[in-house]
Amino acid sequence: MVNQQAAYALLAEQLAEQGVNVETVKAALRRQQIETPSWGYANSGTRFKAFAWSGAATTTQQKLDDAAMVHKMTGIAPTVAVHIPWDKPADEDYPAMRQYAEAQGIAIGAVNPNVFQEDEYKLGSLGNPSPVIQERAIDHIIECCEIMHKLNSRVLSLWFADGTNYAGQDALRMRKCRFERGLKLVKPKLPAGGRMLIEYKFFEPAFYSTDIPDWGTAYAWSLKLGEAAQVLVDLGHHAQGVNIEQIVAFLLDENKLGGFHFNNRKYADDDLIVGSTNPYELFLIYNELVDAELNDDPALRDAARNVSYMIDQSHNIEGKLAPMIQSVLNCQEAYAKALIVPRRQLAELRWAGEVLLAHRLLTDAFRTDVRPLLAQVRAELGVPADPIAAYLASGYESRIRQERGLAATSGGFQ
Repeated sequence: MVNQQAAYALLAEQLAEQGVNVETVKAALRRQQIETPSWGYANSGTRFKAFAWSGAATTTQQKLDDAAMVHKMTGIAPTVAVHIPWDKPADEDYPAMRQYAEAQGIAIGAVNPNVFQEDEYKLGSLGNPSPVIQERAIDHIIECCEIMHKLNSRVLSLWFADGTNYAGQDALRMRKCRFERGLKLVKPKLPAGGRMLIEYKFFEPAFYSTDIPDWGTAYAWSLKLGEAAQVLVDLGHHAQGVNIEQIVAFLLDENKLGGFHFNNRKYADDDLIVGSTNPYELFLIYNELVDAELNDDPALRDAARNVSYMIDQSHNIEGKLAPMIQSVLNCQEAYAKALIVPRRQLAELRWAGEVLLAHRLLTDAFRTDVRPLLAQVRAELGVPADPIAAYLASGYESRIRQERGLAATSGGFQ
């Protein structure tokens, strides 16, 4: 403990010399929130094979228990996203689900409709050439808007598997028009203050055309739909080499960055632990977010503070809760490093055209060991200094393994 406090004191002194207010940094870290996904606690696996994990949640109640444990260990994961119908109660008693979550010290966050898993959606949902299938998808999304009311949720998270595999399979312009019609019908059904976040993906499962292939398409539709519609950035949904932080900066400036699905990928949408493959990219994304948070423009500050930070990962071979905790910690570390960037010095170097020095100043923040700072923040939050070690020592995992056993599937709230 003495060494930890000494390390923190030394780091705080160094940061103060660079003009960084450590108390302001700690306050921001204490306010940080990362939403975890209910499906990440179940045997949801990858799109090829889900390897069953002993202790994985089989009901929504168990998923909420697990999410509460992650929040208990980290102090910054107070909400959990749900997926419908995966988390649909047998009796549709959503107030009971909300109350159960609150009793565990967490809340329900984003509601995610599922319009990709049924056989009827083989040719798409909102983009489907069949008016009957289009209406079925619209009805389900509107049902999720009604569920938002019951769960006190304000975020409707929309991802679509729609697209085509072959040229000539469908009329591309007509698919665009069908989507715009469907989204316009959904928008009035959102609860007061609710937002629909439109997610994009440049390929897969459709391989010739994807109906929402990039952030530009999602952005264009969000403009047509108005303030209630924004873009959701999934870190895995980009081609190799895409500059995600530039997309983030653009959308922030337009007040159209609605949220993130945090994960990481090496080649495609691998759903790996966020920051595990490219932590520098994660830092640079957070750097743009912090730059907006601390901006003199109040509109830009509000845009940054309204962003929803959500994890979307399917841990397939590494367990469930421990990797979820690690994902939250990686976001916390990236945020801390972005917060300690000496922004006044960086601005001066940029204005002076000092390209190399500006780059060095930014990368020096990335290379800084912020673990003493994070340990101090966790102490102030009343959570373990080492959340992974504390979780492994808690006995929670051995208990759920014994109680739940091995199950390949998961059901709704019980």
